[in-house]
Amino acid sequence: MSATPYQQLEAEWRRLHAFRGALSLLRWDAAVMMPRGSADVRGEQVAALETEHHALLTAPKITRLLDRAQANAAGLEDWQLANLREMRRQRDHAIATPVMLISRLARATARAESHWMEARRQNNYALFAPHLEEVVLLVRDKAALLGQALNLPPYDALVDEYSPGITTADIDAIFRSLSRKLPTMTREVIAAQADQEQPPLSGRFAAGKQRALVVEVMKAIGFPFDRGRLDESEHPFTEGVSGDIRITTRFDAADPFTGLLGALHETGHAMYDLGMPQAWRDQPVGRDRGMALEESQSLLLEMIVGRSRAFVKYLQPLLVRHFVVSGPEWELEAIYKRLNRVTRGLIRVDADEMSYPLHVLQRYDIERQLLSGQLAVRDLQQVWDVGMEQRFGARPAGVTDGCLQDIHWALGSFGYFPSYVLGAVIAAQLWESLRAQVEGLDGQLARGEFGGLFDWLREHVHGFGAKLPVKELVKQATGHALGANALLRYLESKYLERKA
Repeated sequence: MSATPYQQLEAEWRRLHAFRGALSLLRWDAAVMMPRGSADVRGEQVAALETEHHALLTAPKITRLLDRAQANAAGLEDWQLANLREMRRQRDHAIATPVMLISRLARATARAESHWMEARRQNNYALFAPHLEEVVLLVRDKAALLGQALNLPPYDALVDEYSPGITTADIDAIFRSLSRKLPTMTREVIAAQADQEQPPLSGRFAAGKQRALVVEVMKAIGFPFDRGRLDESEHPFTEGVSGDIRITTRFDAADPFTGLLGALHETGHAMYDLGMPQAWRDQPVGRDRGMALEESQSLLLEMIVGRSRAFVKYLQPLLVRHFVVSGPEWELEAIYKRLNRVTRGLIRVDADEMSYPLHVLQRYDIERQLLSGQLAVRDLQQVWDVGMEQRFGARPAGVTDGCLQDIHWALGSFGYFPSYVLGAVIAAQLWESLRAQVEGLDGQLARGEFGGLFDWLREHVHGFGAKLPVKELVKQATGHALGANALLRYLESKYLERKA
């Protein structure tokens, strides 16, 4: 019997999945292993694969098969219907973007990533600016074409790539809710914590010892090192596909918590990717449901679980054993207070839960200005520094704690940053439901047992892949529409010890 149009589509997408996996590993290698002088060579390799992937996805054959499968959709099951929808979505996004633009953007971002690293090393924004300008111009063209095809404003079209079904109207509403309360809450918390003594950490913490600690924690969480690995990079990230997950973190010899929290964040991504429905792992419906949901999983593990008193109870003896330390600064309460200290720091990835959304708001405002042409790339550093002084009361000392602390723009990932705040909002909603439904959750975490946590997440989040829209999945999992109230309740209850 010959394969149906839908079955032929599944076969085509298995090939596309293989290309996606290969591209992911090339990107991982570029950040972890590749010699810096090889950026142009890697750019050509990535461009070739991106071009071939794009050609397969936009071939007339795919359009014909999609139309025939849709005409016979009555015979398809729910998962197949959702898969067909996601196939068409991917095809529509691809066909709106010319292959020449895809190729040019792949080369430009490979060069920009390399020069981003060099500019950080030399603390010289001018080394990076021309390459960022090229990326911005290309992304601006891409946004215009996508917006026209999807009937969306250009920036909304980019957001839709990363967080399907989310608009700037949704993002603006959430930021308004947070902006009304967070600044006042932050001032109150900083004032309340001002009298709390925090014994300083002394000594140096070797990267090898930090790695051993992180690996032990990741194994307890359930990260499968036979199907994934941990490395170091300038900026922590997660790459790969289900079955081959690569994550990185960044160790600081003066601070044993930076690498751990970075690894927790990336492990949250990895556990989400590994928890996808295996029967659909090489199909669009078996992928993540966008970066808002991805970031909800990473921020849930890093910010909420990783800074909870229960987790610290599990972590404290591990710190003592791995670093062979003692003293008041290594007692449970001291560690808990250190992890939950609210400050006006300048680094997003090191930010506390209170100030984190303000870091994202800065990037959200700037990237919209860059793409609209209101802000010239040459003026980015100055605008960034002024914005940080207004929001956090201090100017960055250089680009590494300023406008080049994140790699996203070098990679052309405009529209990504809002997903961090959307993720924090979703994480807080999920946490409310988790605590209500998983009996004895705190006790489990204090013992280093994460099965209850991830069983619930697989059932209510991971296992749906891309079958449901984000808003519908959140409403189904938590009983509430997507909104900022749960996050505000969580922060007020934890930091000010009062109900919202």
